[in-house]
Amino acid sequence: MRVKICGITNYEDAKISVDYGADALGFVTYEKSPRFINPQEIKEIIKKLPPFVVKVVLFVNKTPDEIDKIMSYTNADIAQIHFDVDDEFYKKLNSKYLKVIRAKSPEDIKRDNYAIVDAFVKEYGGSGKRVNLEWFKNQDNSKLILAGGLNPENVAEVKGYGFYGVDVSSGVEEKKGKKDKMKLKKFIEIVKNL
Repeated sequence: MRVKICGITNYEDAKISVDYGADALGFVTYEKSPRFINPQEIKEIIKKLPPFVVKVVLFVNKTPDEIDKIMSYTNADIAQIHFDVDDEFYKKLNSKYLKVIRAKSPEDIKRDNYAIVDAFVKEYGGSGKRVNLEWFKNQDNSKLILAGGLNPENVAEVKGYGFYGVDVSSGVEEKKGKKDKMKLKKFIEIVKNL
């Protein structure tokens, strides 16, 4: 199972995450987030990263043009669209993207394309709210990345559901915007051994 560490705000956290085996790193460009990082800082961190690490930039309330410009400038790989948009919006994007499903019920979860499934909250991300695992029973979850409320103490509960990956931010933090080395190490080790 793949692991994405989101809410990266500095190179040290990025490097430690990769050293421990993270497959992807997430950078938040939403200004109201305590994990906000500007495109110039993202670009500097990405420059120093080793190959074979997927760089994901999270966007809230940006236009396709703004997203494409930031993606090109930072040299990131995937735009994470963390707000509700229509199909026309995606057609205008030139960047590779990943949709986020902010699920309120099992019916919200579509399984035909790769997507991150997060619990619905009014604010965007990092709330630690969990999605009900019951919603994923006896379903094909091979294209879904589970986010929301995961941490080293509970991530083993996802075993057997067949998720493509898991996405964690607040669950491996020392404080908002700063990762905890031991939590990171433990979280990644557990997921890689599921």
